[in-house]
Amino acid sequence: MAKADKAMSLLDHFNELRRRLLVCVLVFCVASVICFIWAGPVLEYITRGVTLIYIRPPEAMLAHLRVAFTAGLAVSCPLLFYQLIAFLLPALTEREKKVVVAAACMMFLLFCAGVLFAWFVAFPFAVNFFAGFAGPRLLPYYTVGDYVGFVTGFLLGFGLVFQLPLLFWILGALGLVSARFLRSSRKYALILILIVAAVVTPPDVVSQVLMAIPMLALYELGIILVATTERARRKRMQEDGKAAP
Repeated sequence: MAKADKAMSLLDHFNELRRRLLVCVLVFCVASVICFIWAGPVLEYITRGVTLIYIRPPEAMLAHLRVAFTAGLAVSCPLLFYQLIAFLLPALTEREKKVVVAAACMMFLLFCAGVLFAWFVAFPFAVNFFAGFAGPRLLPYYTVGDYVGFVTGFLLGFGLVFQLPLLFWILGALGLVSARFLRSSRKYALILILIVAAVVTPPDVVSQVLMAIPMLALYELGIILVATTERARRKRMQEDGKAAP
């Protein structure tokens, strides 16, 4: 009987996970459809001041779809995080619940910070840098597909990379990494950061450097967060030791 109850409980968990995944897919689809309606104004905003052309009949429509899917993912992120948290919370302790909720909030804020940094700092610098090689004889006529792909890749790439401090914080909270280990691994981290920047960003050195620099700063921020977590853990253990008879 106990085995049957356990199997039924496991089946219930799978059913709940499937239901929440379906909700996530549905929310993303609905958000993308709504964003597709507003894809025109968004496309005008991100392409203002730029002359665009298209060389294939469906290219303009595909650019609208790319904008809609990217915006739909960004808009639906809070609810996607909520579904993840709602699935995990029942199995966690009170302290673990606080950690998960804080991590989800930090994840969303870091993603927004990465997107804003990419749009207002990294992307304009990259465009101006590349335009400097054109000279007076070359005019910048971009295809709408390439330009929109470059923009969305920049934004999503930086949004994902800005999760690095959160990753370190979670690993530190689980006791899997230490601040001392991260400090001693800086040279290896630099190599890994350059590889990640080469994979995530568009295939040019400037974009990779623009991503690698903030990643190094985020790496240092992650060390600070892990060190703070370690101090809090030691303090909690000392208090528990004093409270013990």
